[in-house]
Amino acid sequence: MPGNLLVLNSGSSSLKFALYDADPAEDSGEPEMFLRGQITGLDATPEFRVLDADGHKIEDRRPAEADSGFGQEEALDFLMDWVEGQTKGKPLQAAGHRVVHGGAGFAGPVRVDAEALQELEALVPLAPLHQPHNLAPIRSLAKSYPDLFQVACFDTAFHHSQSPLERRLALPRRFGERGVMRYGFHGLSYEYVAETLGDRVGGRDTCRALVAHLGSGASLAALRDGVSVGTTMGFTALDGLPMSTRCGSLDPGAVLYLLQELEMSPEEVTTLLYEESGLLGVSGISGDMRTLLESEEPAAREAVDLFVYRTVREMGALTALLGGLDHLVFTGGIGERAAVIRERVCDGLRWLGVDLDPDANAAHAERADHDRSRVAIWVIPTDEERMIARHSLRLLRKAQP
Repeated sequence: MPGNLLVLNSGSSSLKFALYDADPAEDSGEPEMFLRGQITGLDATPEFRVLDADGHKIEDRRPAEADSGFGQEEALDFLMDWVEGQTKGKPLQAAGHRVVHGGAGFAGPVRVDAEALQELEALVPLAPLHQPHNLAPIRSLAKSYPDLFQVACFDTAFHHSQSPLERRLALPRRFGERGVMRYGFHGLSYEYVAETLGDRVGGRDTCRALVAHLGSGASLAALRDGVSVGTTMGFTALDGLPMSTRCGSLDPGAVLYLLQELEMSPEEVTTLLYEESGLLGVSGISGDMRTLLESEEPAAREAVDLFVYRTVREMGALTALLGGLDHLVFTGGIGERAAVIRERVCDGLRWLGVDLDPDANAAHAERADHDRSRVAIWVIPTDEERMIARHSLRLLRKAQP
């Protein structure tokens, strides 16, 4: 029986969602999205916003229920009540969830049962700021809708294709055996971009591609024929590029100094590295790239300069890993919308034959390379929710008798 598919991306202060019209009886075809939205400000002032498939506003309001306390659990209850009023008599057949960490064991999406949920909860120490928020809606829906088909899709799974050498850290082997290794993140975004790029060029034979997922969280991934061979994030989502409030790559000795010499507690260091560093820490103004680009303050300019510098630097390393470059793809909030950042990054890669067309770049065109560029330059908006919907529907179809 045709039904609906709900996709959830739950964080500490927001709950993003999308609703798809999905028929599990069909063997092919995309799940059709008919609305998407988010509840933001769960740690402050909640706001509920919903758009239809064409981007037209359906809802934009503060939930009345927020007056009596509105945390993650209350937000999900509110959302499910609202969703039931929008389903037009069609049942909710499945829910797909973004889960940041799949550890070493989950190399692809999985239907969540009690055993799988227990395994995912055991991974909380690997992503303590993300995993609990990702798993909370799964547990809640399992209680309210015990027969609901639920799927967990992992940000780490796409990078399981990387070599053991790429994933190893130079620590004693016993730590690697306990899961201390490079995992990589933003995998759902990279997977969506890889599939979209393959569609654009006529197949997965996309050769050597470098994808820049630049947003409040930022990372790079090197893809060979659509398969991940390297990425900038490692054991945690702190590693690699400086981000909105996260530090990026940092000498471990600096952490030891904070702990031993400055006598900061582990909790204080965690807050510093995740919430007070990156663009916010360097600028002292904001972690929002739009604000920094509009500012005349020297510290704001330095924060932007550092972001571009580190991006170009890491792109050089990943290009060496690939042995050259055929495609450069920008995605994520900054990658998709900040033309000046794309321009500056491409300028730093001229030695590779990267030649950006200024007019196409200013227009945010999908292809932004000049005719003489030796590297194709793409701007591809990511859609992690659609990637989750694809995975969830594939598993749902397989489970049908």
